[in-house]
Amino acid sequence: MDIVKKWHGEKIAEKLKKNLEKRNIEMFYLEKKEDLTELIKSFVKENDTVSYGGSVTLKETGVLDFFRSGNYVFLDRDAYETREEKDEIYRKSFSADYYFLSASAVTMDGEILNVDGNGNRIAAMIFGPKKVFVIIGMNKLTADIKEAEERIRLYAGPMDAKVLSKQTPCTVTGECSDCRSPERICNKYLVYRREMNPDRMKVILINENLGY
Repeated sequence: MDIVKKWHGEKIAEKLKKNLEKRNIEMFYLEKKEDLTELIKSFVKENDTVSYGGSVTLKETGVLDFFRSGNYVFLDRDAYETREEKDEIYRKSFSADYYFLSASAVTMDGEILNVDGNGNRIAAMIFGPKKVFVIIGMNKLTADIKEAEERIRLYAGPMDAKVLSKQTPCTVTGECSDCRSPERICNKYLVYRREMNPDRMKVILINENLGY
């Protein structure tokens, strides 16, 4: 890795870690995504129940393949096709030992923003699973809430809608128009300001651009 990029990543991580800890959220910093599964294995043990929220980041980092090939009770939503089957997995996820997801944006002050269509992801983030891991790349970091919301409107939202092949205005124009489309995916907004339960919420920051 470029020495300047490495230095800058460490400085950003140092500041973010302090601000997250003030919010009762633990943070880990990795230089590359290839180191992620080793960190996960230090927490998740065989036969633990694991679930996740839909995420391009989880696919790019190999997290989903790791759990699918391991000896875990993996509540894999992608293994089912009908809405009824998926909804059942969503409900079971509230009892998981570990829940993995990414974020739409994270401010340098330590606030985590997530936008959902169905709401299962932010619901599990808020309550249910014993431990929650939010995995993000450097591209998810923003200066403040305003910039985070702009990131979602101009970048994350339209790209997520496109990858899901949604028939929404943003998949045509490339930016959010606050539509009323029946296929709209940005229905529910969460700003996670603090975790009440010690040791529950973890953020893993990777010094790469990951997901949308």
